[in-house]
Amino acid sequence: MSQKPRAVLWDMDGTLVDTEPYWMAAETALVDSFGGTWSHEQALQLVGNGLLDSAVLLRAAGVDMDPDAIVDKLTDDVRTALATQGVPFRPGAKAMLRDLHANGIRTALVTMSLRRMALSVVELVEFDAFEHIVAGDDVEQPKPHPEPYLKAAGLLDIDIEDAVVIEDSVTGVRAGAASGAVTLGVPHMVPLDGAGAHALWSTLEDRTAHDIIDLYASTKAAQTEGVLR
Repeated sequence: MSQKPRAVLWDMDGTLVDTEPYWMAAETALVDSFGGTWSHEQALQLVGNGLLDSAVLLRAAGVDMDPDAIVDKLTDDVRTALATQGVPFRPGAKAMLRDLHANGIRTALVTMSLRRMALSVVELVEFDAFEHIVAGDDVEQPKPHPEPYLKAAGLLDIDIEDAVVIEDSVTGVRAGAASGAVTLGVPHMVPLDGAGAHALWSTLEDRTAHDIIDLYASTKAAQTEGVLR
């Protein structure tokens, strides 16, 4: 068994970039435009969700649009915010990506945002950060279903059990854990206690690829010990 992961699979919103405030602002403006109200607590329920799942909740809040139209509207509004206000990368994220590459660990991006949104973000990374992107419009089953992460492993031609997933949401952590990957939670907008992550770090700041390697190795060792007992 390798003591080093073959790949790290990254969530985007809230993990790689701090776009959740943009999504929340877009949701609030959309609900307001239909005369409804949208609380911060309601917005937190959408963190990490598939966009069509979120659209159902927005329709329940009074948005009289087809779900696909809601998804397109939110995506366009967030892309506009990124273009005008910039992309706030999460602390330590870009440094971790560089260090993973320096240590020969491959990376893919796995997001429930639409592909055009993901490309808008990836284009703003100053280096070739990801071999593959799996976006919300690339899968049948969104997170917390494991399909997005299994698809990424397939594109990389690796076993999902040889990967580490990094996530900031409950739905994302559940997707990563259900896929069979070693799953790291880095909470941002919502707590992740009890979500099923193999480890929780408060931040990626000052973490290195060797911390990821150590997490992978220790998790695999614990799993092997549990099987042998």
